[in-house]
Amino acid sequence: MLAEGLAGSEQSFAEQASKRAKELGLKNSNFANATGWPDPNHYMTARDLAILAERLIKDFPEFYKYDSIREFKYHGITQGNRNPLLYRNMNVDGLKTGHTEAGGYGLTASGEREGRRLLLVVNGLPSMQARADESARLIEWGFREFASYTLYRGGETIEQVPVWLGEQDMVPVTVPQNLSVTMARSDRPGMKVSLVSNAPVAAPIRKGDTVGKLVISAPGFPGKEVPVVAAQDVPKAGMFGRAFAAAKYLVFGNSL
Repeated sequence: MLAEGLAGSEQSFAEQASKRAKELGLKNSNFANATGWPDPNHYMTARDLAILAERLIKDFPEFYKYDSIREFKYHGITQGNRNPLLYRNMNVDGLKTGHTEAGGYGLTASGEREGRRLLLVVNGLPSMQARADESARLIEWGFREFASYTLYRGGETIEQVPVWLGEQDMVPVTVPQNLSVTMARSDRPGMKVSLVSNAPVAAPIRKGDTVGKLVISAPGFPGKEVPVVAAQDVPKAGMFGRAFAAAKYLVFGNSL
């Protein structure tokens, strides 16, 4: 009824849902109905379920809070939440169980500890008990074996980058927001962070201009690149300043 009210028909609703899924970055999802019942053209991957869960938590916190309610009573009937991890005191607060004969027993769950949130997606398990036990084991493993490491605070000066033909020879660079990475604790000792830029950066430079990138690597870590920006304005030098810089370049090359 909701699908027909929103889109005119269940088929039209499914088409709209599939289109919206692509817009959200769900590259391997397609919907054929509004019920979720098995259909050859109705599918989602575990990664897409994780992406959808993340959007739900971030975009609709006013609704997500209901996922942590263990039970409620309606018309005198107590309705229990089917998420088994809510009853194990694991700091889990959502999200959704699933089961079909074709797909087996599944769970999309999320929990937060010490300011770090994990998402879990499992499917294809043979029973409700297996779903509960395997989900608990995996989420405990995730919290135990992985950690988030803050590398730089937003606005904190990371390094000075040479400037070409500016009123000053160097410009401090930073990241716009706090930069953290999540990786296995065992990979942390081998992490390397390198600043890559096309120095010297030509003036004028405006605060917030992208002037390079940080390259983060570690054994077993897929790698990450983050833009770095100028932390302040650097106006273009006047005529005499530019002439002096050009002369210095002719004498010393690009070692400013």
